[in-house]
This record gives sequence, C-alpha cells and structure tokens, in this order.
Amino acid sequence: MSDRPVKLLLVDQDPIFRLGLRVALEAIPNIEVVSEAATDTAALQILAELAQIDPNQVNLVILELGNGRSTHSQQQGLQLCQQLKATYPTLPIFLLSSIQEQGLIMAARAAGVNGYCPKGTPITELVTAIEEVVVGNSYWLTERVNTEITPTIVATAPRIPLARWRQNLRLSSMDYIDAALQEVTAQLQTPGLPILDRAVLAGQRRELLASRWLLNQLLALPQEKQQQPLTSSVEQSPPIVPPPTPTITISDSQRASTSPPLLSPRALQSHLFASCINKLQFSLRNVSESVLEIDIFREDKKRELLYLILQKLAQQLDALRNAQITINQLTDLQPVILHDLWQAVITDFFGKFSRIQVGKRNLEIVTILLQNPQVVQTAILNKIPLVLELFSYLLFQTDLKVEHTSYPAGSPEANFHAEFLLENLLIQVANSVVQPLLNNLADVEEIKQDFYVKTLMSTRELERFRNNLSWKYRLNNYVNEAKAIFESRYELFVFAPRGIAQMSIYAPRNEELAQLSGVPLTVTLGLEFRDAIAPRLQSLLSVVGSGIVFVLTQIVGRGLGLIGRGIIQGIGSVSFDKNFKRNKERQK
Repeated sequence: MSDRPVKLLLVDQDPIFRLGLRVALEAIPNIEVVSEAATDTAALQILAELAQIDPNQVNLVILELGNGRSTHSQQQGLQLCQQLKATYPTLPIFLLSSIQEQGLIMAARAAGVNGYCPKGTPITELVTAIEEVVVGNSYWLTERVNTEITPTIVATAPRIPLARWRQNLRLSSMDYIDAALQEVTAQLQTPGLPILDRAVLAGQRRELLASRWLLNQLLALPQEKQQQPLTSSVEQSPPIVPPPTPTITISDSQRASTSPPLLSPRALQSHLFASCINKLQFSLRNVSESVLEIDIFREDKKRELLYLILQKLAQQLDALRNAQITINQLTDLQPVILHDLWQAVITDFFGKFSRIQVGKRNLEIVTILLQNPQVVQTAILNKIPLVLELFSYLLFQTDLKVEHTSYPAGSPEANFHAEFLLENLLIQVANSVVQPLLNNLADVEEIKQDFYVKTLMSTRELERFRNNLSWKYRLNNYVNEAKAIFESRYELFVFAPRGIAQMSIYAPRNEELAQLSGVPLTVTLGLEFRDAIAPRLQSLLSVVGSGIVFVLTQIVGRGLGLIGRGIIQGIGSVSFDKNFKRNKERQK
C-alpha cells in the first residue's frame, strides 16, 4: 500500500456483504471504512455531511449497481455514478459488482466509474485495484487489451449456437454442483459432528470437486481452457474472506511442532467475524431444546439484529484498541462493554427517535427499553460464559483456554473454539435486546407487525410464549444452572446449517459451586445423593430381580409344568381306558 491513507464509503444493499467487505479491508494497513450506506439517497446524504466537516474525509466510493439483478436498480446505480461525478468531480468511484455484462460495465465507465472488479475477487487483488484507483489510475478487470492490468478472466458468450448451448449446459451444471458443494460444506461445519459422518461428507466434497473439474475439462470451450475458471456463484455470494474449513483436533505433540503463523489482533478479529458473517446466512430457526427471546422475531429481523450486534462489537473492539487498555483492565471493563453494546444495539435497531402510540401516550421506544438495564445485566449479560477469554483473544492475541486446554493464538483449534464463543455472545446479546421489548411493549400492534413471527402475533400465543420464557428463567435459576455448575460445563448457542443449536463445553466452576445456596444447593445435593445411591440401588434391584426370576422360573414355572404334564397324562390315560374297554366288548 502507498503512504496515502485510503478512506472509503461502501454502498451496497446487502448488509452482510458490507460487513464482510468492511472487516476484510480494515485488516489492511492504511485502509479505513469511514461509513457505509444501503441506498443511493443515504450515500449522497453521508457524503454531503462529511464534506461539511472535511472535504477530504472520503477519497474513494465503492458501490454496486443497485442489487446487481434488477434493470431498474442498475439504471439507478448508473444515475448515482453520474450524480457523484457531477457533484464531486475529483472523487474516484470503484465498482465492486456481481454483474459481468460488458454493456453495463461500459455504461458504468461512461458514467465516470474509475475501476471495476467482480464480487468474489481475492482480497489481495482487490486491494491492488483500490490503490490504483485512489492514486488516479484506472483498473478494469474485464478489459483484454490496451489496459494497465492483466487480461480479463471473464469469458464472453460465444456466438455459435452449438457453442452457446454447450456453455449454457456447463454453467447450469456448475450451478447445480456448486449448490451441492455449498450444502456439504455447511454440513461439515456442524458442531459436534461424528467422525464417521465427517469422513463421509468430506468424501462427498472431494467427489463434487472432482466432478466440477471434470465438467470444466469436458464442456469448456478451447479459449476458456486457456484462462482461469470463472468464479462460481457460491464463491461470489459470501463475503470476500472465506470461512475456515472444519478441522480435527490434533495432539499436543503435533500442536507444539506446528506453531501457527502470527497474525495481528485485528487480522484475527477480521478472520473470525468473516466466518461468523458466513454462518449468518444459515437458517436462524431455533432447533435447540431451550426457548429464546429472539424466537419471537421473523428470520429477516433476527439476521438484521445479529448483523448489527456484530458491527457494533467490531466498533467497540476498535475503540478499546485506540484507548490502549491493558489486559488487567479488561476484567473490570467487561460489564461496561456488554452494557454499552446492548445500549448501542437497541438505539440503532429500534431507532433513536422512534415513537409509538400506546393509548393516549406517544412514547419513545428506546427510552422505554433502556429504563431497566440492571435486569438485563443480571439475567443475561453477566451470565454469558467466557467473554473475558474471547475479548482477550481478540484484543491482545492471547492463547485461548477452553475446555481445560490452552490453544495458541491464531491456531485452527483456537479459532474453532473462538467462533463458538463469538456466536454464543451474539445470540445472548440479541436475547438481551429483545427481553425488555417483551417485558414492556410486547402486545403493541405496531411492534408486532414490524418484528414478530405471524404465528405468535395473537395475544394468546404471545402470552404463551412469554410464559414459556418465564418458566425457562425459573428453571434455569433453580435447577439447570446449578446442574451445569455441578457438572462443570457451560451451555452455548451456536449457528449450525439447520439453525441455532445448543452445545456443551467443559469448564471448571468450583468457585461458583461453593457459593450456591438455597434451592440450587439442594439441587446439587440431590444430584450427588442420586449419584451415590444409584449404584447401590441398581445392585439391590439386580439381586431382587434375580430372585424374582429364580422363583418364577425354577419354582412356579416348574410347578406349573408338572401340573400341566399330570393333567395331560391323566387325559391320555382316560382316553386309553375307554378305547381298551370298547375293544374288549367288541371281542365278546
């Protein structure tokens, strides 16, 4: 990178892609994402506000032409480019889009765009393109001749009908294989997957990759075989940083011999956040045995909320780095960090000045939701496990100690466990955001229409849902939490391909066990008594059961057998006597 800092404005309708691109670019020195926008109007408003503060606040705009598919939105994107060039003539524009039609790309260049890369471009090449555009050059990945860059890797459609049919067949088959490959890869990321299932899925993945290569060899046109294969739709849709592949835990000796490469804390954070962003594209249906507050929300609202939490968490971690706090200060700051995260998410998610009409009162939503932070802090935020270990790992690149094992920072095992901790943190913070809503504004019709699942909108179903939550808290406070402490484990909620799942991890909790009292202590004593009496009771029942079996088989059974045999023999003797008498009378 050059010494000139690159200050970006991201414009894209997809919030997941924006966050993925943001965390990927901010891991690069001298690149700063100043702001981001989802619409053309928001982008123009942000640029106007920043220009009043500092005309050089943004020196590059990265945008997508609408949503990349709708013709109308593409035309609006071209109009935005023209308007940006008319208002800010010296501001470079870079197109990072899913479109590959040469006509649209040429139209974008005519509208004033300075560079283009398709979505799915490797981050190193994208950074090179950004640097070229910022210093005043152009960078067009689609050009074949007379350009400053490497010839294009994008193939144009052939004109011969048979060749066009051949290419369409190859592309449709590739889409089918890519969809199956994405499904198998997602299943491989399922927590706690048995080794046999993992081996079978890994074999299926290898077969799909081999089929993909063979299809390219058989159906690709001659000119395409000389070029790099096209980036598939599966590779274009997720953010630029790919998710880590599933790994198998290695032994301590192997771990010692293969130390992981050192990464900066920001790079570690970008890697984990990008992986989490990919998992947010999974189904968010609750498949665990526990009811969650966010179950009341529609799936799109769940995803929007979780994305916002991840974004706010990234901002908080950056602020902590800038403040140069020490690792010793982190323990005291943990409750404050979680409270500030909760407050910031509520403010942005519901709107700082949003109001609703309740009866004759016009109420501010955020003011009501933030009025009892201590309840949320005690019930949810303070009980999120291993937050300190996760923050220390992200901020100071310390070794991650999970399940009584210390994993080197940056190692696949450390990242594997850190992902689970991060996912659980997101889900629990999301629950804490929804809890005051259910406590104070649950049955407001405007709230229900904007956020709730349709099946839970009726007052009866809503009250049933709230009662289930209330029962869950009582059961956790008196039974489940005490049982988890006694069994030295934590319950985590994680993102799996089938939905939000639940898993357990080992954790020493002797200090918490010593502090139990009342009903929770009684529960642990009951469990201990059950564990102590169970083997003896089982032995006693085994002896009694053996005695009963002996009596029934050896005494009662044999007695019944003798009686039955005597009856049968008696019946046979009577029949024989009658036949003998009849034969004797006939002889006379």
